Amino acid sequence: MRTLVRQIVIVACAYGISLGSVPDIEAYEEISLSESGSLSGAVNLDGKVPMPKGYNLTTVPDPVYCGRISDGRGWRLLQPFDVGSKGEFRNVVVYLDGIEKGKSFGEYTPPRIEAVDCRFMPFINVVRDLHDVVVINMDPAFHDIQAYETSNLGPRVLFNVPLPISKRYPREAGLSANFHKHYEGATVTQSVKMTRDRKIFTMQCGFHPYMESWALVADHPYYAVADDEGRFEFTDIPPGTYKVKVWHPYIRDEIEQTITIEPKKQTSVNLTVEAPTGRLYANQMVENAYVRYTITEDVQSQIVPTLEKQSIAAPQ
Repeated sequence: MRTLVRQIVIVACAYGISLGSVPDIEAYEEISLSESGSLSGAVNLDGKVPMPKGYNLTTVPDPVYCGRISDGRGWRLLQPFDVGSKGEFRNVVVYLDGIEKGKSFGEYTPPRIEAVDCRFMPFINVVRDLHDVVVINMDPAFHDIQAYETSNLGPRVLFNVPLPISKRYPREAGLSANFHKHYEGATVTQSVKMTRDRKIFTMQCGFHPYMESWALVADHPYYAVADDEGRFEFTDIPPGTYKVKVWHPYIRDEIEQTITIEPKKQTSVNLTVEAPTGRLYANQMVENAYVRYTITEDVQSQIVPTLEKQSIAAPQ
């Protein structure tokens, strides 16, 4: 039993997930609405934007394509926090908690996740259980999708499939340091089948650990991803009192605010997320990292960012 508890804690820490901030699972009922209200608002991050995740390219070099994107000191960066100049917290999930009935889900459009410059984009999505996700490889490099569900119960593999490149790339393209075009590879469609009480979907590349994408599984239609201004909106909400919550895989504290929806009225809310501090990731940049490794002249040449030089300050 102690071993099991320890494994759960290790998994939670490794993923940085907020185990207490996922929605309560209730059966949702679609009903006709004679009167309803709406909710709009914005999400802001208060405090210093956390440092990006850092992957040392001496351990994951891949010099052919993906390794040619780095900060110039041998670090491949992944910034999970998309924050604007005024603190607008973009690409986070906002949802209503405690809503048991309301409008129809409507037509489902599977989220499209693209592998572009060895990143999975978008970084955060909303998916539905027993519905599809679509993944496309836009890179002249092979990727491998490893998709999991995770929660305080631990992770479980959902699917593991290759992500092929476009046939438009010439055979020798992957060996050319100057080749940089994005052609759409074959569409990979997979169904998301979560086990009970699990609400967090995550996807990584088996070849490139700095490629990841996250999603929250919607059990009703009142979910949204904040836009480029950190804004969101819900319509056709049954009158009542609910909690509006914010979810991001690397925010550990529960962010919620109680709101009341009145018939035929627009309600507004501003949500503030305190920027997390301290070490957030297992993969983190450190100073003078190369003293830990034997760096040959050949390896040093492989980490030069000939394709793109990343900046710590720039969002991905």
